[in-house]
Amino acid sequence: METGSSRLLIGLSVQISRSDGRVHPANVKSVDTIKSTVMVEWNERNICRGKEVEVSELCTLNPELLDIIQAVANKAAEAPTPAPEKKYGSRLRSSRIPAPPSSYTPAVTKAEESVTRSQARQTCMFQVPAPVPAPLTQFETSVANPKTIQPDLSPPSVLTNSASSNQQRRKNEAKPAPSLPFAREAIKENDEPERIPPFAGRRKSVVPQEFHKGNKRLSCVVKPSDMQTKRGKYGESSRPNQKIYDMIQEFRETLEITRISTSDIIEPQRICVCVRKRPLNKQELTKKDLDVVSVPGKGALLVHEPKQKVDLTKYLDNHIFQFDYSFNENATNDQVYNFTAKPLVQSIFEGSMATCFAYGQTGSGKTHTMGGDFTGKQQNSSKGIYALAAQDVFTNINHRRYASLDLSAFVSFFEIYNGKVYDLLNKKAKLRVLEDDRQQVNVVGLEEVYVTKAEEVIKMIQIGSACRTSGQTSANANSSRSHAILQIVLRRKKGALHGKFSLIDLAGNERGTDVSSNDRSTLVETAEINQSLLALKECIRSLGKNSDYIPFRMSTLTKVLRDSFIGEKSKTCMIAMVSPSMSSCEYTMNTLRYADRVKELNGNSKAGGVVKSQEPADTSSEEESVDTSVYDAISHVADLEEKVYVELQRANELVKEMEQTSYNTEEGLPNLLDHSRKLLDTVLALQTAVDQEKTARLNH
Repeated sequence: METGSSRLLIGLSVQISRSDGRVHPANVKSVDTIKSTVMVEWNERNICRGKEVEVSELCTLNPELLDIIQAVANKAAEAPTPAPEKKYGSRLRSSRIPAPPSSYTPAVTKAEESVTRSQARQTCMFQVPAPVPAPLTQFETSVANPKTIQPDLSPPSVLTNSASSNQQRRKNEAKPAPSLPFAREAIKENDEPERIPPFAGRRKSVVPQEFHKGNKRLSCVVKPSDMQTKRGKYGESSRPNQKIYDMIQEFRETLEITRISTSDIIEPQRICVCVRKRPLNKQELTKKDLDVVSVPGKGALLVHEPKQKVDLTKYLDNHIFQFDYSFNENATNDQVYNFTAKPLVQSIFEGSMATCFAYGQTGSGKTHTMGGDFTGKQQNSSKGIYALAAQDVFTNINHRRYASLDLSAFVSFFEIYNGKVYDLLNKKAKLRVLEDDRQQVNVVGLEEVYVTKAEEVIKMIQIGSACRTSGQTSANANSSRSHAILQIVLRRKKGALHGKFSLIDLAGNERGTDVSSNDRSTLVETAEINQSLLALKECIRSLGKNSDYIPFRMSTLTKVLRDSFIGEKSKTCMIAMVSPSMSSCEYTMNTLRYADRVKELNGNSKAGGVVKSQEPADTSSEEESVDTSVYDAISHVADLEEKVYVELQRANELVKEMEQTSYNTEEGLPNLLDHSRKLLDTVLALQTAVDQEKTARLNH
């Protein structure tokens, strides 16, 4: 392509084709005559982009460009030769050129050679018709015939062509570049020029380095493929742990989901263990945390525990747990209540002592289930199991079936914090837990309020919840750090106890390292919570085995609930609350193992222990269960040994107190009796655990 034609293209708006098939306009910025390519630019989403396009491809999309270049080439070829200048005359006159031999015939004249070179340059891009050869000049004639040299001679053809090209270039620069509409009119008037087919081998559209140096904007342009969000089969590929997420989704596609409904039959049983999964909260959604808990239904729950092999290969360890009922994240408090606490309400009218408690880590939804739904920081107490149970109690009291009993309802609401009892309905007054001569545990000073309707109970729940002790942990900024117990007591006319229903919102179970504050009081608080939860599990173990001895003196919580553990009519319901996030997988497994140990004590248990879904069921599972029982027995003995050690340390403190001269034996006697009974219970429990360990080793 000639220089004039290349300059004519710069600045034009042309149509280009993208790699994805789109066609849109762009501006020509530069022309490379050697490579026969054109550099174009355009703006896309306020970003300047560039691309190198072959001229043949550009002419295919823009046929008018071929006519413009053809017209420029024709004008350059048909330009008249300027008049010779006389300044060459004297020099040519004095020149002495030896005469060629008489038989010499010039093969190609200099004028023809100049035209040939010009034509060769033009055929780099287009095939331009050859111009009409100019007649021989006097100089060329004199070369051919030296005898006829004239005084006035024209300069050589090379100089003539150079001067004419310079003049033509100045004319082209003076003329404005024709626009595309003008080129379309030329197409209509003249015949369509012949087009050269595109090259067989297409060049890659890569911007040369020289262009990047001149235009810094394009050097910083990000490719569209990098800017677009890549999406995988199950969502965004930018999600953390995308491979784990895909494996979980593939596994869930193989599950058969059975939703729980109100028409399902509720089987009465002494110990009922349920599990409820909460949805991901806002903080977990912001972090794009994964949901690793699946609830297929029929009491089953799966935990997809992510693990990693030695060669850094990620895989899932799918654990299956079987309980009486399982609730997914879409279940409401009404549905949970119908299958958990509602059957217990019916039992207290038959003279039973019932207990329903929510167990789980901090932030798993225990207070939401027992107390009611939260809207921001405000809690709707009328939607919790507390209020729903109160409504059913008054419905049954007014029923004609129990009208002859002439029952009255009383409500008490208190908390246990650091082993001490506080009345939430009496300005958090400190209470004492004592045992009388009939071995009945009484909470001295606890206020029982007579109620006649459910609205009064809801109001008391609101008052007590506002006074409850809370703290900050790594999982929840407002974590419940005490066990809240709402007791609904049915009494007859003379005050005789007919039935009692204890609804408990337990404190969150976590390790000491998971608490934000590391001061001594907070660590003691966490240790007391875990000790009371362990004591509760031991009491439920003994209850499930119908044991004659129940270690209810191991903690204040089990002391208060003593009458719920002793007797044939005592019933218990446990609601295990779990978090679905992958970051809480370890705590979820601990909660489910705790609930599973409680459930396997029940004779109606559908499954015993944790089962790996990807492992075949064979005789080795029996050996694994035996090994698990041995390990559990050893762990149980170790826990009780630690408790005995703690009680002995407490005994040393009492001895030091008695050595003081100001010690009052009469005032310190109740503490001595209480500690002696607690130590005796712990030692007897240790003896029982040692016997169980021996039995497990013999069976092994």
